[in-house]
Amino acid sequence: MNALRVILGDQLSLNLATLDNLDPNRDAILMMEVMEENTYVGHHKQKIVMVLAAMRHFAETLSKRGFIVDYVKLDDPDNTGSFTTEIQRAVLRHRPNRIVVTEPSEWRVLEMVKSWEGLTGLSIEICADHRFFASRGRFAAWANSRRSWRMEHFYREMRREHKILMDGDRPEGGVWNFDSKNRKSLRADVSLPKRLRFEPDPATREVMALVAQRFGEHFGQLDTFGWPVTRAQALEALQDFITNALPWFGDYQDAMKTGERFLYHSLIAPSLNLGLLSPHEVCSAVEDAWHEGRVPINAAEGFIRQVLGWREYVRGVYWMMMPKYADANTLGASRPLPDFYWSGKTDLHCLSEAIKSTHQTAYSHHIQRLMITGNFALLAGITPREIERWYLAVYADAVEWVEMPNTLGMAVFADGGKMASKPYASSGAYINRMSDFCKGCSYDVKKKTGSNACPFNYLYWAFLIQNQSHLDKNPRMALPYRTLAKWSSEKKVSYLNEAEKFLTSLNSGQSS
Repeated sequence: MNALRVILGDQLSLNLATLDNLDPNRDAILMMEVMEENTYVGHHKQKIVMVLAAMRHFAETLSKRGFIVDYVKLDDPDNTGSFTTEIQRAVLRHRPNRIVVTEPSEWRVLEMVKSWEGLTGLSIEICADHRFFASRGRFAAWANSRRSWRMEHFYREMRREHKILMDGDRPEGGVWNFDSKNRKSLRADVSLPKRLRFEPDPATREVMALVAQRFGEHFGQLDTFGWPVTRAQALEALQDFITNALPWFGDYQDAMKTGERFLYHSLIAPSLNLGLLSPHEVCSAVEDAWHEGRVPINAAEGFIRQVLGWREYVRGVYWMMMPKYADANTLGASRPLPDFYWSGKTDLHCLSEAIKSTHQTAYSHHIQRLMITGNFALLAGITPREIERWYLAVYADAVEWVEMPNTLGMAVFADGGKMASKPYASSGAYINRMSDFCKGCSYDVKKKTGSNACPFNYLYWAFLIQNQSHLDKNPRMALPYRTLAKWSSEKKVSYLNEAEKFLTSLNSGQSS
């Protein structure tokens, strides 16, 4: 045999570099389901189903194209449970002269791949991953040329470089960013679209049974599974989004509503991260919809900014900062993750809604993650590594390269501003403005202190007081610190005491 070509679970693309110059008669493709990848954090049951079902469907696609596919299933009786030992066994089966793999998306797995040469005695060819707009080298060149990193600056370079939403040298619509138009709260009379979900086929149901048996104690509901697991389904989901949700996505991308899990969001991030869709085709499809007059510019730009801007930016940040990034904790946060992040049992309605949605669907949209679960973790001083591992575990689209920077850099400001220009901290007023959650809450969002005051209110000011030495020189925090400067010492102490009392009670069973 010539080459053993390894395809990992988030590399489900026929355009993968691993498949370049493949000899169908002499090369074998190895795909592996292994226990360690499903348990290094306790992944949501739907996430495990989605990945394994997508892998099995992709392996079938490869086989139908005439490729030799060696597929190791999780329930194979001799499965050893780890990538490395399965690689060693595959080398004994196939006797290749080299191993070819596209660079893994996670630092942990890349280090594992680098060890295979010594373990097998074979050369390991690690190919660049061309499924992104910016290579790791391209981002590093940009980052190393700047004193500070900001997504907006990188995003504009990507727009120019790839000629997306550009009118010559100028941005379409005359401005680079329509964010100011994309912050509308959802009116009560707005009719939400019915979002496309996919009925599991027999192969997926087989995986669901396996997951129920092997991972029954993991977080999450299984019987509501409806994620795409094939490229055809992913393309259908993309078109459903563009037709039925994208026209209003710009206006309402920050809105939240009780009982509504998806609103106008795309739901295609899991398919992008698995490789079932490419960011290039997604951005092209959205741009085409704008050119054809099917969506407004603020919606097209707002969504493209998430894919071409944030997604590419956080990947670059991840690879620039790892492995030390995982332990970032600039603010010295040390409180344990409250139990309700797993149970959803809390009197804070906004948190209950976000966590219950996550349990039911392995999904909540970016504002729920940033301004509810993330904001609470920031204000409460939750240990960054604990909340970061929680995000990685519970969301279908959470892979470490995109999840870690969003959590440590954006949600809890653990990197001290390397990735984002300010902490995304807010009181209950923001949640009240962008959702109807406060109407159904046990706490009063308009009360700043007291037994039934919204905890986000006094936690917000306590956070500013406790972290003043880190934050008061930040120009984007000038306004709240000017307000705080007018407070008496007694008022500050009262807010700190109220916050401490609430936080101490979180895991004591006295309060939720």
